[in-house]
Amino acid sequence: MSELSKRTDAQKRENPEPWEGTRPIPWYVITVVAGLFLWAIGYIWMTTQPLAPEYGDQRTALDFQQAAAGDDGGVVDGARLYANHCVACHQATGAGLPGVFPPLAASEWVLGSPAVLVQILLHGVHGELTVNGVTYSGDMPAFGDKLNDAEMAAVATHLRTSFGNEGDAVEADLVAAQRTAVDRDSPWQGDADLSKLE
Repeated sequence: MSELSKRTDAQKRENPEPWEGTRPIPWYVITVVAGLFLWAIGYIWMTTQPLAPEYGDQRTALDFQQAAAGDDGGVVDGARLYANHCVACHQATGAGLPGVFPPLAASEWVLGSPAVLVQILLHGVHGELTVNGVTYSGDMPAFGDKLNDAEMAAVATHLRTSFGNEGDAVEADLVAAQRTAVDRDSPWQGDADLSKLE
């Protein structure tokens, strides 16, 4: 037997290579996939609605700027300013984070002297601060350069009238007076400094 015939016989004994064409995709699978594809296109087409520019990602930074009281008759929204600047630490409920950030609800610093609260907002706090009998050690940023008098008053009023607090409103005139009352460019040193302001 020649070498060529041996190779031919060996090839004849082998099974044929599997080909995709010998096992086609069932027609009902193709039908289901095509139906789902057409349904998805129809769903997207039917539910697409033109939205006003103030919705979604089409908003710009100008849409979120606060109107200062008296500038155009607008009223500053203290709740929105709180959400923008304070909620990350003190939380939406004003309860803070135990052992990390002090609560604003029933806080003696919030419900005490409005002038002290304004000083805390203006200059921030560094070091140990006792709230409701619990001592917190950390840093609170100063907002004196970020917020104007009307905005500062709106935030202070929001703190004193939210989270179950029943304090009085804070006026922009008080904030303006407190800006000039203390010449300071560093944060208050917690209880040690703030207790002297009361």
